[in-house]
Amino acid sequence: MTGESSLSQDLSKQRVVLVTGLSGAGKTTALRVLEDLGWEAIDNFPIRLLERLVVSEATSGEPRPPLAVGFDSRTRGFVPQQIIARWKKLAARDDLDVTTLFLDCSGAELERRYNETRRRHPMALGRPVLEGIQAERELLEPLRRWAEAVIDTTALSSSDLQQAMRHRFADAPEEGMAISVSSFGFARGMPPLADLVFDMRFLDNPHWDPELRLLTGLDASVSAHIMRDPGWEDAFTRIRDLVRTLLPRYAAQGKTYVNIAFGCTGGRHRSVHTAEAMAQALREEGFSPTVIHRNLGSRAADQLERAPQH
Repeated sequence: MTGESSLSQDLSKQRVVLVTGLSGAGKTTALRVLEDLGWEAIDNFPIRLLERLVVSEATSGEPRPPLAVGFDSRTRGFVPQQIIARWKKLAARDDLDVTTLFLDCSGAELERRYNETRRRHPMALGRPVLEGIQAERELLEPLRRWAEAVIDTTALSSSDLQQAMRHRFADAPEEGMAISVSSFGFARGMPPLADLVFDMRFLDNPHWDPELRLLTGLDASVSAHIMRDPGWEDAFTRIRDLVRTLLPRYAAQGKTYVNIAFGCTGGRHRSVHTAEAMAQALREEGFSPTVIHRNLGSRAADQLERAPQH
């Protein structure tokens, strides 16, 4: 991911963002998040009508919400050089804060996504999916080079991309810093967007208790098992105090979104319990964290766990 963590803005200007990128890289998800954040989001709008879409406040007679416009190779009249020329005209206006977001992704991952969903790539035209992806990448290269912000979604889940969009475009400093606390399983990959990651695999693993294996860190018996571990209380207290120290410093640096992630092997027991405990500790401090358990619904597979060494 390139660019600043949040886009600078002049609050006297209407924010306008062009959202484009490779088909399957996440444009629909990105526009949906912007819409949830209060942006007016329009996808595949006719490019020739772009200037008419962005009218001045004096013309409209009312304040204008931030506007997100989605384009890709399927949009009528999609010629990257013409889009750039039209976008430059908008950027020259004194009443607009204009930027471009490009969503990128590796060819192998895009091919996997298309094969998984069995959708046809818009530029494949009966050819293998990878050829369509390569052709589209060549077509969009001028836009990628020109874009101020690029998000590579190769390693991002839909949830990760949503977090990245909120982190970059959320505009609510008066509401305070947005905090998420998440759990995950190392066996299923690291969370790519976490600001703080804590490895809880040093705790005794409930997976090896047959009565607890199919339960999760949300169950009282699993929580009790974890808290009986001699290392639990001191480690959690130190982590909690570290988080307490860091959050005000993040806020002072203008950070609007912080993701605190806890990992264990499968993402079902130790990390889940710790994330819940941290979320509760933050609530007691006056924060309102969002809790995300990435692998809570995953199967409790023995092959993901390694038996404890004695």
